[in-house]
Amino acid sequence: MTQMGSFLSAEIETLDHVLQLIEAFRAFDADNDARITEAELGGIMASLGYKASEQEVRAMMQNGDKNKDGLLSISEFLEMNTEDLESGNLSNVLSTTFEALDEDGSEILTGEELHEVMGNLGLGLSLEKCQNIVTSLDMDGDGAVSLDEFRLIVDSLL
Repeated sequence: MTQMGSFLSAEIETLDHVLQLIEAFRAFDADNDARITEAELGGIMASLGYKASEQEVRAMMQNGDKNKDGLLSISEFLEMNTEDLESGNLSNVLSTTFEALDEDGSEILTGEELHEVMGNLGLGLSLEKCQNIVTSLDMDGDGAVSLDEFRLIVDSLL
């Protein structure tokens, strides 16, 4: 159980980082089209605590905009902000994390279930933190994240 707790602790840290990025992206995607402009990118970077000049934001935009449409998609944004993760392929990390957290195999995860799993593993995540993690991934607003919703996030990273 300790070994699983250590594994999940690192995976939860990675997941938390990705969720912060997704939340920042969504906050600045004013028209909810899953694309942001250079100006919006500057706002996101500032909200994440990065003090980037206009030239640095422009360079980030050019480096991240893989399809050269002048906009950043969520997958492009996540890719450019998770390149340095030591956990290997991000989509594999996230998929493995969901499977490990879904102890009952229901393919549904609530904040309460996540909190219980974390407690069983000896990881000190508060119920509020666990609920925030689930809310960040909950695309249909039902209070839980399904395996299908989770896969949509993972698929956007491919």
